[in-house]
Amino acid sequence: MDLTGTLLLKRNDVAKLLTIDECITGVEQAFRLHAEGKALPPKILGIHSEKGGFHIKAGILGSGKKYFVAKVNANFPGNSKRNGLPTIQGIIVVCDEDNGRLLALIDSIEITIIRTGAATGVAAKYLARQSAKNVTICGCGSQGKISLKALMKVRSLKRAYVFDIDERSAQRFTEHFSNELEVISVKKNDLVMALRDSNIVATCTPSRQPFIRGEDISPGTFIAAVGADSEEKQELFPELVASNKIVVDLAEQSATIGELHHTIEEKRITIAAIHAELGMIITGKKPGRESEKEIIIFDSTGMALQDVAAASIVYEKALACKMGMKLNFSEQPGDRYNFEVLKNQKDFQALKAWFPFR
Repeated sequence: MDLTGTLLLKRNDVAKLLTIDECITGVEQAFRLHAEGKALPPKILGIHSEKGGFHIKAGILGSGKKYFVAKVNANFPGNSKRNGLPTIQGIIVVCDEDNGRLLALIDSIEITIIRTGAATGVAAKYLARQSAKNVTICGCGSQGKISLKALMKVRSLKRAYVFDIDERSAQRFTEHFSNELEVISVKKNDLVMALRDSNIVATCTPSRQPFIRGEDISPGTFIAAVGADSEEKQELFPELVASNKIVVDLAEQSATIGELHHTIEEKRITIAAIHAELGMIITGKKPGRESEKEIIIFDSTGMALQDVAAASIVYEKALACKMGMKLNFSEQPGDRYNFEVLKNQKDFQALKAWFPFR
């Protein structure tokens, strides 16, 4: 057993280690294990601040080696303009479930983006029409990009309409995917046209006001509602949610912080209106799409077991290819600080400056 310290992994490390394909596989398995009762119920804690908020998501998966994973994320939607910082920032803690040993500290940004996109891909695999060709992506940041990549893994898409209030982001998005499919950037006045021409819609914005109505959506559309992951965020009008089939990642969580939350608050439906959690459809306990015309909404609030699945992949691959740096947090006072430099001398020197060496 390797007892030399805790592995430290940056965002760039995660980007090199975690592919959307293996994350889709890992996340699908996490939903399956949860539905089969083979994973402990994941937990979430949210705390608001003046200009954003913080949440902690934690869970353990029972497949193979068991890891306890806890993610602490800050979510500050105005960060880019105000501070030049990412909207999402945080850290993921990976521990050995058997003995509590601190195995790794991993930057949370890339894992959060990829595992969320993976959940969209998994949901589309089971809920979108097989013939789906056109998609609308609302929100052209990192989450919008990974969502389209995930959707392209599970459906043979031909055209993507992309919308963002920042037209420069939409243009960059268009250029990024221009060699893979037809990409059309639309402005606000053309969004309804794009939505009506789409078989799949993914909303990946920090909006606090709904902007998609029931009349905007064509029969047979699959909607991945990704943006609403706190009580204040909302992208879909409640009448759209209330009148169509609702699939969620976690029922209680969606009823508290998802699109479902707003619809329940308006007393249009109760939590009993949920058709199924996604894991129940994956395991065959509930049917998925039952007709070509039904509109299905996936309320994606982010299940902690998605983080467990993704972080486990990253940690094990990092060990296998010797990526990252190790630091022993358990050193006793007076002991030598023991750094194991695996890669990146620049990072090592920066970290070394904070710790005395003898």
